[in-house]
Amino acid sequence: MSTPAEIKACCAASYGNDAVALVLGESYHPGGPALTRKLAERLRLHSGQRVADIATGPGATARLLAAEYDVTVDGVDLGQSTVERATAATGEAGLAAKVRFHLGDAERIPLPDNAFDAVVCECAFCTFPDKATAAAEFARILRPGGRVGITDVTIAEGGLPEELGTLAAWVACIADARPLAEYAAILERAGLRVVHTETHDAAIARMIDEIDARLRVLRMTASARLAEAGVDVEAVLRYVALAREAVADGLIGYALLVAERRASERVFAG
Repeated sequence: MSTPAEIKACCAASYGNDAVALVLGESYHPGGPALTRKLAERLRLHSGQRVADIATGPGATARLLAAEYDVTVDGVDLGQSTVERATAATGEAGLAAKVRFHLGDAERIPLPDNAFDAVVCECAFCTFPDKATAAAEFARILRPGGRVGITDVTIAEGGLPEELGTLAAWVACIADARPLAEYAAILERAGLRVVHTETHDAAIARMIDEIDARLRVLRMTASARLAEAGVDVEAVLRYVALAREAVADGLIGYALLVAERRASERVFAG
């Protein structure tokens, strides 16, 4: 078994890899921009608010929220190269005055207490080894009454087949995913009252199909580039097939949760 530090380092390195962008495109989560907009609506975002985007990746969500909802966004990610690329892309988009990025761990968010109207975290909470501490960090940086919005992989109560519990599965946002009710309980214990949930299982099924299709095209058009990046296409395709089967069997799904920080709640980690 890998340590939490090793898991974090592997995830950061993998999502900073150019090959990931080739396979996933701009949006690194199921549902893409459409689901991000739905999350923003559930959070009731409006002009002038301050938002934290945790595990921001390439910054696509941060830029969308700033451009379409007129909010300011602080993105946090564990990968140095990812932060640098997100910052460069944001400058090119003319959004540097509204979006900035920070190198940091979701379990030790480098942002001030009680400073944000909303926190978003898309397809990343399931990869955090210490979810209770991350949830408490969300609560800490939120203003009383502020909201956290999460979209993430869910699993059935019985768990996953053993072959989907590898380090590769951590990187793919599967190995430590939890049932929707467990995510809600983790947030509740951190002082975040869950006010809305909805399922989007079709989104993860579509993303798996899109990844499969891109890989098969890249195998023919960019095999040397993938090999240079250390991507074993055949191994990834086998893994994708296992994930697709798990989705079809109802073992893997996708969900949206919104929780609100209680005005008088003290925040505890763990």
